[in-house]
Amino acid sequence: MNLAQLLYQLTPSPGLLLLIIAGIAMLESLALVGVLVPGVLLITAAASMAGHQELALPATLFAAFLGAIVGDGASFVLGYTQRERVTRRWPLSRHPEFLARGARFFQRYGVLSVFLGRFVGPVRPMVPLIAGMLRMSPRTFTWANLASAALWSPAYVLPGYLLGRTWEQLLEVPPALKKPLAVMVVMLLVLAVTFSWLRHHAGRRGRVYRLTAGLARRHPLLRTLWLRQSGSGEVPLASLMLLILALGGVSGWTLLVMQDDLHGPLPMDLQAKALFEGLAFPALTLVSEGLARIGDLLGVVALSLPWGVWLVWRRRLDAFWHITGGLVGIALLNTLGKALFTRPRPDAPSHLADSFSYPSAHASSAVVLFGLAAAFAARELAPAWRHWVYWGAILASTLMALSRLVIGVHWFSDLIGGALLGLVACALVQLSWQTRERPPLAPCPWPWLVTASLTLATARIAWLPPV
Repeated sequence: MNLAQLLYQLTPSPGLLLLIIAGIAMLESLALVGVLVPGVLLITAAASMAGHQELALPATLFAAFLGAIVGDGASFVLGYTQRERVTRRWPLSRHPEFLARGARFFQRYGVLSVFLGRFVGPVRPMVPLIAGMLRMSPRTFTWANLASAALWSPAYVLPGYLLGRTWEQLLEVPPALKKPLAVMVVMLLVLAVTFSWLRHHAGRRGRVYRLTAGLARRHPLLRTLWLRQSGSGEVPLASLMLLILALGGVSGWTLLVMQDDLHGPLPMDLQAKALFEGLAFPALTLVSEGLARIGDLLGVVALSLPWGVWLVWRRRLDAFWHITGGLVGIALLNTLGKALFTRPRPDAPSHLADSFSYPSAHASSAVVLFGLAAAFAARELAPAWRHWVYWGAILASTLMALSRLVIGVHWFSDLIGGALLGLVACALVQLSWQTRERPPLAPCPWPWLVTASLTLATARIAWLPPV
């Protein structure tokens, strides 16, 4: 049984999907858990599946409503009964700022904080817990909980549900391609959530880091190696894990692709090719061609040039050479990989006539460019906002990679190999950067730099031919 068949069998039934929606709504509202769960993304995805399966809208809304009530109610009871212990539990023991942020919100709005807090992302799962700890009247809390959930449910469910009901008409997807598209969306979502979870827990305050540190301290040799890994007192565990997983992944994936490519493209390549041929309507093709120009050599230079100039002007040559090294290094790896594997493209326009397919240079370059940008930016942000930067990088890299399938110049397996190779380059740059403690890059005039990058990228699309 291949992965596609497995995912088809795992497609939830209507009853199970309602339970999933209720469970996501509950976790997203649950104290200590909701701060770590990308609830908006998950509830939108689940609601979209409900709309696609044409589940009854009242049942979908009620499932989200019920889950939200249970989540806030459980948080209130936890705070009401365990007020002395809850602050000593993870993650509040490691992230007291979560509790402090919620407490400030509660002090400012009082009883209304339970109603308003459900719609404010950073404090949403903490306000019911604090209300319980401060002994709010259970009756008052119940009314606020019911009223806010009644408004929250349609506000968060309806956009995803509407998307699920209308995306087929907007894209005119042939019936035979519905399941492959659904499988691809689920795969991308699972990979993105897994990456986000591992990145969070491999940090110094994460469970994976603390577990690994505990195991290393039990053995003298491992303890010595552990302490030598970082000059700042923190082992770059996330970067090490990324390097190991990405290096093993790209090696194994390349062997698979090259072995099967002797007999033609992989089955998933043919399915993805058929899928995107069915999606190739004019507007999507035009957008993909624009992304293709942004992701080539001139486009990468256009996007990164303002930031490089700013780093040189700030005399932060350490950051400049690390980022430049990552981009130059991935370009060399792509050139070497294409020369070694000489895999033909599914379609080769004139400007790509002499270029090979594996690995995808656009996918790998996008991962390095946006991945390094997210990694450097996240260090300057508060912990509560860092995951948004990484999610933005994942979205940008995914769109860049999938544009290659829309215009038909890559196989799907090329994109996976390119993305894994890009992660290897990102991990190497990060390990080099983390060898010693470095001063922050802030303050940064990022609105001006973003505007300059987008302006240069637009000029590149409009006036320069593809390379």
